[in-house]
Amino acid sequence: MNPDDIVIQRTMTWIRSFVIAHNICPFASHVVEQGTLSLSVLHEQDCERALEAVIQACKRLDEQVEIETTLLIIPDFLNDFFDYLDFAAIAEDRMQELGYEGVYQLATFHPDYCFAGVDANDVTNYTNRSPYPMLHLLREDSLDKAIDYYGDTEGIPERNMETLRKLGMKKVLALLK
Repeated sequence: MNPDDIVIQRTMTWIRSFVIAHNICPFASHVVEQGTLSLSVLHEQDCERALEAVIQACKRLDEQVEIETTLLIIPDFLNDFFDYLDFAAIAEDRMQELGYEGVYQLATFHPDYCFAGVDANDVTNYTNRSPYPMLHLLREDSLDKAIDYYGDTEGIPERNMETLRKLGMKKVLALLK
């Protein structure tokens, strides 16, 4: 198995055994079941090339309407969480400059994800912790349809935090092994 296949396999295991199994994202199971999730491994080692890869992913979504959502997995770059956040902000700005605001939404996941004002060791950070740094591009119109179907989505973050608190750090870490 080549290294990219291992990264994708590990990411899909995380999606299935954690995100879907614990309903962290109520929309994830649908895109996995329907085969409308695209995963790409980026090997870019500098911001400009990585930004270009994000824009190329947006263009791919423009062209391939059957893809609902894309995960750009960055296993060899942006390992520092704060550098990653800076990059994500620049990527969002670039997307906005190119007219993608309201078309695609950028969600962020990182192995060291930490919400502002939350202790780094708080289990609730695991709602956005992933095996690798990654950017999640979602179609806004598909997200709107999913929200209409699901109903009250404003309670999702609090429900996720409660789920992780009930599981506890030991169980969450065991799930992510």
